[in-house]
Amino acid sequence: MANPTATFDTTLGSFTAEIFLDKMPITAGNFIKLAKQGFYNGLHFHRVIEGFMIQFGCEFSKDPNSPRCGTGGSPLGRVQDEHPPAHKLSNEPGTLSMANTGAPNSGGAQFFINTANNARLDWFTPGPSKHPVFGKVTAGLDIVKKIESTKTNQNDRPVTPVMMNSVTVTE
Repeated sequence: MANPTATFDTTLGSFTAEIFLDKMPITAGNFIKLAKQGFYNGLHFHRVIEGFMIQFGCEFSKDPNSPRCGTGGSPLGRVQDEHPPAHKLSNEPGTLSMANTGAPNSGGAQFFINTANNARLDWFTPGPSKHPVFGKVTAGLDIVKKIESTKTNQNDRPVTPVMMNSVTVTE
């Protein structure tokens, strides 16, 4: 059976990603549940760093100017870190990865899309930062790059907010 796909409709265009439910059932399952509940609809990208990644999924980003953007959790609670030895998926350009606070088992609803090779964030590399990959953009990488090149302020937030109109999962 094929993995589900997610279509991300933003104010700058749409892109599609395969969600690795077969390899990362905890992390991917969490994302799918949130998307199906409509959690991501109406949120804004709250952290955009050119040459690194674009981050999304904070509940407080409904208001893109909220000082709490980037600090929100998940209505489903925290996600257990998922580090399956058989599936060492690297934080390569176009991959979706679970964001966290830096502490173990602290992921929730926030995730980022790598726009560069960020192997130092892989869960299987040395260092404190561990971010499991749970999907990969399959169409519309130009839209991801367009979001990445958006002008940002000193807090890495887009000056002109980029909203997620909707995330639709197809299984």
